Amino acid sequence: MSAAPGERIPHWPLHVLLVVAVVLTIYPILWVVTIAFSGNQSLAISTLPEDPTFWDRLRAITPWPQTFSVSNFTSVMTEQPFGRWILNSAIVSLATTVVGVFLACTAGYAFSRFNFPGRRTGMMAFLVSQMFPGTLMLIPLYIILVQWLGLGSSHIGLVLVYATTAIPFCVWMLKGYFDTIPKDLEEAALLDGASSGQIFWRIILPLARPAVAVTALFSFMTGWNEFILAATFMDQELMYTAPVGLRFFVGGYSQQWGYFAAGSIIVSIPVVALFLFLQKYLVSGLTAGSVKG
Repeated sequence: MSAAPGERIPHWPLHVLLVVAVVLTIYPILWVVTIAFSGNQSLAISTLPEDPTFWDRLRAITPWPQTFSVSNFTSVMTEQPFGRWILNSAIVSLATTVVGVFLACTAGYAFSRFNFPGRRTGMMAFLVSQMFPGTLMLIPLYIILVQWLGLGSSHIGLVLVYATTAIPFCVWMLKGYFDTIPKDLEEAALLDGASSGQIFWRIILPLARPAVAVTALFSFMTGWNEFILAATFMDQELMYTAPVGLRFFVGGYSQQWGYFAAGSIIVSIPVVALFLFLQKYLVSGLTAGSVKG
């Protein structure tokens, strides 16, 4: 039934739908927070009586700990080598961000502004490389890094793998954004005597700050959250990254769910903080970088 002309359609059904969607989205996160602050290692936060009432059942499925405690956080940082794993993830992620952003910016600018043999083929190769799952590269990467280069259980090996994984997407993003920057700015700078390097560093990159922010966030998240490659290449406990270290809190011989939940919250804080810091650049960077090149 359609509304009459001039009659406003009520918004409350949409609001109810959005509230339900938000609750379903944050419900698992609230359980992780509840287990982390419960102070124990069990998934059972509360026990049901022999003859439970409706309120007892509701209380059992409500993510709210009976007692608040930060013992899981203190224990995971003092009694476990989780601090070292966080440091490893930070080193790998920051190095991946620096390498990925530098190579993606220079390559994206070259693909956007210069005509050279293999330009179209190179862009298509970047696009095709994103169509294959990451697990398909495990065996060849292991042979190259561990057996040929001897970079197993090293930060350099992971940085090389993560940077090459993130570069194709980042190059496409930056190339699309560079295409939106008018070439008249570069021509005017050339007339004023600026070199190609000065134009790139002092004019193009400041204008492409939103796309660079998206590239940096994607590169950082690639190195911070990745698990499969790090678990394959890292065989020394002190060299584990944070996602790999979290796996050992819940295994076949131990079920330390409190440590796992506390570690998960600690691992998520840097990504959330970086996202909030770069939020003002993300929308413009994603939309402008998605144009057809």
